[in-house]
Amino acid sequence: MFIGEYNYNLDEKGRLVIPSNFKELISAKVIIARGLEKCLYVYSLPEWEKLTTKLTELSFTKKHNREFTRVFLSGAYENEVDNKGRIHIDSPLLLHADLKKECVIIGAGTRIEIWSKESWTTYLHDHQDIIEEISEELDL
Repeated sequence: MFIGEYNYNLDEKGRLVIPSNFKELISAKVIIARGLEKCLYVYSLPEWEKLTTKLTELSFTKKHNREFTRVFLSGAYENEVDNKGRIHIDSPLLLHADLKKECVIIGAGTRIEIWSKESWTTYLHDHQDIIEEISEELDL
């Protein structure tokens, strides 16, 4: 399970270091996809396969299923983790998440999320007050 929050800088070639404890949970290849908020989702290959299996089981006759699958999968790229523990982030993904230099990498259970520092700070600020309300709705 991916947990924690880490700050790293994107290098001039669009590469980002993956935290060492996250590298233990992924293989040499990962899938990086556009996230639902202004972030990126990073999946290990086994987790990606689970997700895409669920997507292919959705009824293609439903418009929302087709639209979501189309947009989500078209924004996904397979990338290798280099020998220094970095991943290269493709240009369309950099634009989607507005990644320029300072990044925040968070563990989100079965996936890693990559945020620009500014977007993550804003997200936390905007959602701080409603986290208590949301937690009341969860049946943990």
